[in-house]
Amino acid sequence: MKEEEKIEKELEETKVESQESMEETPEVHEEAAPSVEELQARIAELEDKNLRMMAEFDNYRRRTNKEKLELMATAGERIFTDMLPLVDDFERALAVIDDEGVRLIYNKFLAFLDKNDVHPIETEGVDFNTDEHEAVTTFAAGEDQKGKVIDCTQKGYKLGDKVIRFAKVVVGE
Repeated sequence: MKEEEKIEKELEETKVESQESMEETPEVHEEAAPSVEELQARIAELEDKNLRMMAEFDNYRRRTNKEKLELMATAGERIFTDMLPLVDDFERALAVIDDEGVRLIYNKFLAFLDKNDVHPIETEGVDFNTDEHEAVTTFAAGEDQKGKVIDCTQKGYKLGDKVIRFAKVVVGE
């Protein structure tokens, strides 16, 4: 019983101490508690911040996905750009010699480029287009040739819809 009495006494002392401390500082508890309006304003602020962060993350995700798609679409652009002088050399070789072996390799090379969505830019008889053509010079021509491509000095190529080398052309004036 002594132990039970001892425990009860300790409990009573603890109760008395806590009541005294609450009675001594009631203002502290009231001052520390924010008002309902302040809490609602804080909740609205946090909800707004959360929405903005979610929107920012969503924009980031979309932007990175778009960049990845663009990177995949044009991943081989530099390789194909570096191959284009080889195509030019094949065409020069075919103009000088008519060798079946060279023509076969040239056709395979063009098929490889076509398979990888690399296509030559159209120049014969088309209107001059600054998005695809680079005017090397102009040439006095009749009214029917004004603003049209008269000659192509170097073929241009596209990888998909992106120009990887502009066609160098002579334009009629």
